[in-house]
Amino acid sequence: MAARLVSFVERGAEVRVFLEEGQLRAGEDLAGKAREGRMADMVLVLFSRDSLPPRWPRSQWENALLREPAEEGVRIAFAKLDDCVPPRVLMPQFDLSERTLNGLREVKRWVRQRAAVYTPPDDRRQEGATGDLEILGIALADRPGTETVSSTPLALAFAHTYDHDFDAILPIECGDRTATALAGELASQLGLRLEGEHEANLEQLREFCAARRFLVLLYDVLTPSAYELGFGGSCSTLIATAPAHTVLPVPRDPVRHAQYAFTHPESHNDWPELCRLARHARTPLQVQGRIAECYELMEQWHGAAKLRGDRTVLDESTREMVWILESWGRTEEAQNLEYRRAAEFGDQMMLAF
Repeated sequence: MAARLVSFVERGAEVRVFLEEGQLRAGEDLAGKAREGRMADMVLVLFSRDSLPPRWPRSQWENALLREPAEEGVRIAFAKLDDCVPPRVLMPQFDLSERTLNGLREVKRWVRQRAAVYTPPDDRRQEGATGDLEILGIALADRPGTETVSSTPLALAFAHTYDHDFDAILPIECGDRTATALAGELASQLGLRLEGEHEANLEQLREFCAARRFLVLLYDVLTPSAYELGFGGSCSTLIATAPAHTVLPVPRDPVRHAQYAFTHPESHNDWPELCRLARHARTPLQVQGRIAECYELMEQWHGAAKLRGDRTVLDESTREMVWILESWGRTEEAQNLEYRRAAEFGDQMMLAF
């Protein structure tokens, strides 16, 4: 049972356990072993009928298990493995006698001593949750992993139920957004600047997330682009697909609104309004260092301007694209694009003259 507990805690709490050093051997007593254990940052004392003395005067254990750990600032907890009866004053005290995951999870959460702050995007969406949360708990909360479910309410309910098993929960409503847009929003939630191209950004996200106990929650997924955000390591990823007929509302965020408008041109026939959205989204993307998203948006704006023959927008979007290409070291492409821009601008000036 001790070995099982060690395996469970090390898998989900990023902690190193000294199991052999903590073993109680012949001639040793619990109080003395607990004192030895204080060389670690925290101590977990396991009680059983075989280790707990039938008569154990408080004077023999109070200093070692209560006063000394408190004075030294060492966290200490207690767990019983069977029907033995440890002193009630020894707290916190966990019950592992039933051999279920509940006790193991309580110990792990005590070790972690932190929980994600998570508010579901819409509490009402959890009402339709169907499926076994326990299966997802084993696959994603008890250990790192990646799972896909068909129900968005189930995914949101899982995040709400198991928030204590993660350092952070990172929810992203996906829809049919591009992989570049999804990576940019994730970086924004993490406070990271992704100033490189998409593949480099993914590698930066992978390195950052894999080292941390995050839950990346991707819901309302309509395209395969979301699957790029599975990072492995200590990070878990839950992907909730949505039916193909799902229609998601137009987002209010200026960046997402612009991205939506250019990927759903049928919903925006007002060209001046499209231009306003592009300019309005460009600034926060640049300020937040979401350069790949900015380039993608400028490309989409450029393509739309080309169809409409709007030379002013073609010139403006090209300048932005040239600047980004130069920052990425793609000098030749930037020069070629700038040459075409200058040539088109020159033709426009000649026609005007």
